[in-house]
Amino acid sequence: MSSARGAARRTAAGTGLAVRLLLLGSIWTPVEAQLSGLLDDCLCDIESIDNFNTYKIFPKIQKLQERDYFRYYKYSKRANNTKELEDCEQANKLGAINSTLSNQSKEAFIDWARYDDSQDHFCELDDERSPDAQYVDLLLNPERYTGYKGASAWRVWNSIYEENCFKPRSVYRPLNPLAPSRDLYLQLFSFFPGEDDGESFYTWLEGLCLEKRVFYKLISGLHVSINLHLCANYLLEETWGKPRWGHNVKEFIHRFDPIETKGEGPRRLKNLYFLYLIELRALSKVAPYFERSFVDLYTGNVREDAESKTLLLDIFRDTKSFPMHFDEKSMFAGDKKGAKSLKEEFRLHFKNISRIMDCVGCDKCRLWGKLQTQGLGTALKILFSEKEIQNLPENSPSKGFQLTRQEIVALLNAFGRLSTSIKELQNFKLLLQHTR
Repeated sequence: MSSARGAARRTAAGTGLAVRLLLLGSIWTPVEAQLSGLLDDCLCDIESIDNFNTYKIFPKIQKLQERDYFRYYKYSKRANNTKELEDCEQANKLGAINSTLSNQSKEAFIDWARYDDSQDHFCELDDERSPDAQYVDLLLNPERYTGYKGASAWRVWNSIYEENCFKPRSVYRPLNPLAPSRDLYLQLFSFFPGEDDGESFYTWLEGLCLEKRVFYKLISGLHVSINLHLCANYLLEETWGKPRWGHNVKEFIHRFDPIETKGEGPRRLKNLYFLYLIELRALSKVAPYFERSFVDLYTGNVREDAESKTLLLDIFRDTKSFPMHFDEKSMFAGDKKGAKSLKEEFRLHFKNISRIMDCVGCDKCRLWGKLQTQGLGTALKILFSEKEIQNLPENSPSKGFQLTRQEIVALLNAFGRLSTSIKELQNFKLLLQHTR
C-alpha cells in the first residue's frame, strides 16, 4: 500500500514537472510576440537593437569593463540614515562589499587622485570628494541577487516613481510594488499585480509632454535592467558555504510574463530598449570629447592607457554607425524659458533619485544602484550639452563641458549593464525554448 502511494506521488510529481516545463516552454511566445517592432517615441525597432548589441557592442564593452580605468569606482559605503534601514543575515553576507585591493592598486589610486586634481574641473564632484569614499573593484562585486530584506526595500522604487516621475498621487501605477507574500528584497526590484488594470495610468502617461514620458521610460528601463541582472545572477543553491549562481527562469517569468504581470512585462521590457537607445545616443554624441589627443584614460600604465583609449574609440565608432538613433532634438524644442525650466526639473529629479538610492540598506545593491543612476545622469548631461561638445577646443579643456573620471566610469559601466541586460534577455529566450 505504501509503495503504491509512493508510486502515485512520483507519477503526480512527474506529471506536475511535465506541465511546468510545458508552461515554461510556451511562456516566451506571448512575450516575444509583444516584444518586437518599433518602439514608441522613436523610429527604431527592437530586432535591430538586438543584432547591433549582440554582434558589435556587447563583446567590446565587456572587454572595456575589465580595463583598470573602468573596473574601479569610487563609492561611499555610508547609507542615508534619514530613513529606516533594515538588513537580514543573508543580505549582510551576500550583499557585503568585497573591499579587497592590492597594495599596488592603493598606490595607483594616490597617483590617479594627483593626476585628476591637476585637471581643470567645471562640474560638481559630489561623492568623489566624500571623506569616507573609497575605490571598489567592480569585478569583485558583481551585481546579483543578495537576499536583501527589510521594510526599507520596497520604499526605494516606490519613492522614485511617486516622487520623481511627474506623477500626481491620484494616478496609480498598474502594478503594486508591495506583495506581502514575498521576500521584501525581491520587492525592491520587482513588479507585482495590483488592482488597477493600467489603462488609466497609460492614458495619463500618453497625455504628458514627450520629455516627461521619456523621463518615466528611462526610470522604468533602469528598473527592468536591474530586474534582469538579478534573474540572471540568482542564488540557486548554497551547499557547504559555496553558492551556485545562475539563471532563475521561474523568477524571470514572475517578473515579465504578460499573464502574471497583466501585460506589464513586455511593456516595461520595451522601456529597457528605450533606455539603451538613449545611452547609445549619448555615447555617439560624446565621442568628440575623447577623440582629442590630449584626453587620456590615465592609470599610470602608458601601454594600458593607450589600449583602453583605442578600445573606447572603437566602441564610439560603432555607436556612431548605428542607423536608427533616438533624436534628442525633439526634446526641449518649445520656448526657451519653458525648456530651460524643464531641464532644471530633470536635473533636480535625477539628483533626488541618487539620494534615494542612498537609502538602500544593502551595500552591493546601493553600489550598483548609485553607479547606474550616475551613468544615466551623465548620459543626460551629454545630450543636454550638444552645443558645448560641438565647440570643444582641440588642444585644451573646455569650460563649457567636462567629464570627471567618476562620470566616465559610471557612464561606460552603466551602458555595459544595459548591454548585458539585452544579452541576458536573449539567453532567457533560449532557456525557455529549450524547455519545450
